[in-house]
Amino acid sequence: MIIGSREFKDGTYVMAIINLTPDSFYAPSRKTRDNILYAVEKAVREGASVIDIGAQSTRPGYEEVSAEEEISRFYSPLLDIRRNFDIPVSVDTYYASAARAALECGADMINDVWGLTHDADMARVIADSNASVCIMHNSKTPVKGDLWENVLSFLKKSIGVALAAGVDKNKIIVDGGIGFAKSREQNLELLDGYEKLGALGYPSLLGCSRKSLFGGSPEDRLAPTVEASVRAYKKGVLFVRVHDVEPNVRAIRECTDAGQAPSNREAHLG
Repeated sequence: MIIGSREFKDGTYVMAIINLTPDSFYAPSRKTRDNILYAVEKAVREGASVIDIGAQSTRPGYEEVSAEEEISRFYSPLLDIRRNFDIPVSVDTYYASAARAALECGADMINDVWGLTHDADMARVIADSNASVCIMHNSKTPVKGDLWENVLSFLKKSIGVALAAGVDKNKIIVDGGIGFAKSREQNLELLDGYEKLGALGYPSLLGCSRKSLFGGSPEDRLAPTVEASVRAYKKGVLFVRVHDVEPNVRAIRECTDAGQAPSNREAHLG
C-alpha cells in the first residue's frame, strides 16, 4: 500500500484521527486551526504513520454539511500541516469537490465513507491526482441478510469503479465500515471476521476507535479499542484508525516483541 511517498507493508500501522468539526462523537478529537499543529506533532511523536483529517462528523444522526463548509474547515489547517510535517495525510470526505481541494492542498489520500458511491466524480478526482483511497462499506439502509455478502460485494464493486477510473491498484485500501448501517451484533461479527476482507486482494483498515459497539460512553472505550487493535494486528490488518495513538502503538509493538502475530512479522510503526 502506497500513501504519498511511503510504502506500508508487513505490519500494522496507526492512523491518527484529527477532527476539524464541532460535533464529532468523541469531543477530545475536535481541533481547530489554533491547535491542530500541536495535535499532529503529538500524534507523530507517539508513533502515528498517517494523519486522517475529518471536516464533517459522520456520527449516528449527524447533520450533513456542504462540500464548501468542509473545504473552509480543512483548507488552511491542511496547508499548515503540509508546511510543518513530512507525514502522509488523509482527508475524510465523500464530496469530489472537497477531495479535489484537499489533494490540491497536498493531501495524499481520500478516505471515503461512502466507498466512491456518493459522488460519481470521486474516483476520477482521486485517479487524476494519482492519490490513494480508502474505500469503506456503507449503505443507505440497514444491512439485511448475509453481512459478509453485503460487505464484500459492495467493496468489490467500488474497487472496480476505482480501477476503471485509473486509480493505482497499489493505492487502494478497504474498510469494512464498522458503525455504518449495521447493528451492534453485525458490527461485532464484522470485527470478529475482519480477516475475510483479505479475499478482495487488497489491504484493510479497521476503524472502530471508541465506537458504540463496545458499549458504555465514548470516554470509557479506550481499553476495548486497544484490544481491537491487537486483534487487527493478529488478523493482518494494515491500518488501525484511532483517536489515541500512544496506547495503540504500544500494544501493537508489544505483540510484535512477543512474537504473537501468526507469521511472527514485524510491525513498522512510527
